[in-house]
Amino acid sequence: MSTPVRNLSPIAAAMAFALTSFSSTSVMADEAKAEDKKIEAITVTATKRSQVIYEVPIAMSAFSGDDLDSQGISDITDVGKFVPNLNITGFSAGHNSSANPFIRGIGLQDHLITTDPGVSVYVDGVYLGRQVGQNWNLANIERIEVLRGPQGTLYGRNSIGGAINIITKQPDQAAVTKVSAEVGTRGRLKGSIFTNQAVTEDLAFNFNMGFNRRGGLGEFINLPNAEYDVGENQEFHGRLSVKYNASEDLRFVFTADANDGEGGTRPFTTLIDELPHGRLAQSGLTNADVASDPYDNATSTIETATVSNKANGISLTAEYDINADLGTKFIFSKRSSEYKAGLDDDGTAVKLDHYPERGTADQTSVELQLTGYLGSVDFVTGVYWFNEEGSNRQSDTEAQFNGGPTKLELDQETTSRAVFVNVGYDATDDLRLSGGVRYTEDEKSASTNVFDPVGTIHSSREWDEVSYEVAANYTFENGLNWYGTVQTGYQSGQYPARPYFLIGQFFGAGGFDNPEAAAIVRANNAFMASDNISAINYETGFKGQLTDDFSMSVAFFNTEYDDLPYQVNTSTETGFDTNNLIVEQTSRGVEFESTYYVTDNFTLHSSFGFMDVDVEEQNGIKPVAPLTPEWTASLSPSYTFELENNATVTSRFDVSFRDSMYGEPSSDPLRMTQVDSRTTVNFDISYAPANANWDVSLYGRNIFDERYDDARLNTGDYLLVIKSNDASEFGVRYRATF
Repeated sequence: MSTPVRNLSPIAAAMAFALTSFSSTSVMADEAKAEDKKIEAITVTATKRSQVIYEVPIAMSAFSGDDLDSQGISDITDVGKFVPNLNITGFSAGHNSSANPFIRGIGLQDHLITTDPGVSVYVDGVYLGRQVGQNWNLANIERIEVLRGPQGTLYGRNSIGGAINIITKQPDQAAVTKVSAEVGTRGRLKGSIFTNQAVTEDLAFNFNMGFNRRGGLGEFINLPNAEYDVGENQEFHGRLSVKYNASEDLRFVFTADANDGEGGTRPFTTLIDELPHGRLAQSGLTNADVASDPYDNATSTIETATVSNKANGISLTAEYDINADLGTKFIFSKRSSEYKAGLDDDGTAVKLDHYPERGTADQTSVELQLTGYLGSVDFVTGVYWFNEEGSNRQSDTEAQFNGGPTKLELDQETTSRAVFVNVGYDATDDLRLSGGVRYTEDEKSASTNVFDPVGTIHSSREWDEVSYEVAANYTFENGLNWYGTVQTGYQSGQYPARPYFLIGQFFGAGGFDNPEAAAIVRANNAFMASDNISAINYETGFKGQLTDDFSMSVAFFNTEYDDLPYQVNTSTETGFDTNNLIVEQTSRGVEFESTYYVTDNFTLHSSFGFMDVDVEEQNGIKPVAPLTPEWTASLSPSYTFELENNATVTSRFDVSFRDSMYGEPSSDPLRMTQVDSRTTVNFDISYAPANANWDVSLYGRNIFDERYDDARLNTGDYLLVIKSNDASEFGVRYRATF
């Protein structure tokens, strides 16, 4: 990189300080390394090659493992509080283990097997097809990269909103063991151990395991024998990684991980009086039949009171250096996940709308890459194969709709194949040009049975798409980098999640007693998938270290989406139906992040995001993007006190703001699905003795006990309000390194 200038112009300095004061947590490096170089740029692999974060021509944030520790970030949901235009919610089927990232308004609106995420999550290069039941405890982490905007060239399908890249620590020759323990209010009990050891000079391993428990927020008032409280959860997790250097040119890394969690249903409540013409109100139920405290639960169905999740996986990565300029990388992975969850939608002791649910998913993926340098040209090319089989079940012996049995049998197999290439060219010392293309073929075979007289309906479909990217990056003499990028992204079409409309078609085709009715429904191919979802993003921005004390990034983007599905949930006469509303959407906005060393001891991190979303009008109605806040911001000041005995006390505050949003595609105030804005505040005060191998911290999370909604759904019969499982927590954390 070019040497940064020492001084900014007065106007530029004023703008930088104003922007810094407005926002929050930057994800650029935040460690004071030396007096003449306080900020160290993180090296990332967002483009599947190592680059300094400032030189990557996309909007991205990166947290090092030390950043995560200093901010008290323990799971991926916390990351969503400190990245502009990133919002992570968790409400799938009332589960506590789900994490639904939304980047720039694109994400996962449901958890069933026929619904794909719009933001892809990778762990050490392995794509996670399902986002319920996975291990979201951020232990043994080298860094996290959040890539904003479509990433269809290098990360493939299901990244039309962006990608989250989690990189764990690889085994090396350093002998180190770390332990941590955390005890706090709300029944918090957390412990973990990590060790890295060398067996020989060519063989090393690391291993971590942990336990995390948090108490609930309410009680199941009609289930005195419930095993867990509302919102209570506990989980065991572990990960083993072994690295073997077979030769100077050949390296293998084998990894295995697993987690096992269970707890009580996530907090939610049901509003009945607000919809006086709804089915629940017409049945004589009122809000008085729902638990008076929204964090309690009045269900009498034990099957909807407990959730559980398990996941495990193995991966093998092999790297071979063909010569000094060419190398190959092979990644193989198998993963399995399962969950048990469900909601009692009516929220009362009366058995009307109860949906206990189970789900499984098994995936296998293979990727082969070839990387190289040819003079001023570097490239990454490869082939990719992915297969996933999964199912969701609501048993007609447990699930109830309107007091009668209902069922859901949903199965899908997905096979995806792709070939890609990305090339970079250093036109001059300061100007870099890059571009890439990816061809993807997807095939889905799905089946559903929501009503035995209709039987199981099968369907299959294929899609293909070419994604591309072109970019330029220029480094100025003062160290500032300008970039411009045109990116496209792709997501294969999706089958409906809960196709209870099929029963309605069955009625229309002749009713229960007509033996030809089911055949008519199947002949009409009623179980259909949507078309390709495509996105194109135009983006420009600046990023870099402007002085020894100040680094920043700012991005301006405009993204156009075609055939984007919004999920619409309604309570019909035959069941709780989820269908896809296909829209055209344009998103535009700005994102800013910074790190500013005000003094040697005082650091200010900031982030800020603004987004305007325009959805094309349909039949005189203008939808809105669901779960998409217009404004996001965070501010994180940190100050280190040096004591007379050379011990240090580091105090840090993190303020995170997420604007109001809508829980579904309608902004009609009569539907009452607006989710209010929220501001959460954390603090962490850490004491580290001089020359000691341990530190102790006093922490507080959501210290003002901001209670907020994760989502709201108006079914036409009732209003379902999914509450956040976040609440104030205070405690003590101890960490030691040996």
